[in-house]
Amino acid sequence: MAVILRLARAGSKKKPYYHVVATDSRSPRDGKFIEAVGSYDPNHTPAKVEFDAERLAHWQKVGAQESETVSELIKRHKRATPAT
Repeated sequence: MAVILRLARAGSKKKPYYHVVATDSRSPRDGKFIEAVGSYDPNHTPAKVEFDAERLAHWQKVGAQESETVSELIKRHKRATPAT
């Protein structure tokens, strides 16, 4: 089973909201997932991105692949939040 970190769409028509989920790569976009590790809301200016850093690090450590979009969101989130 290959685990991938990708977006699962939620929200209503014309008002998207996404959950960043760890899921089996064979499952459908909005189907069953293993764990939710963050969220992305493009309706805010600037877009709101949140992650559970501990769980995201866990999935990256065990070898979960990231979709292109999730990879960009992680980079954007790291730039926006100062390192402590």
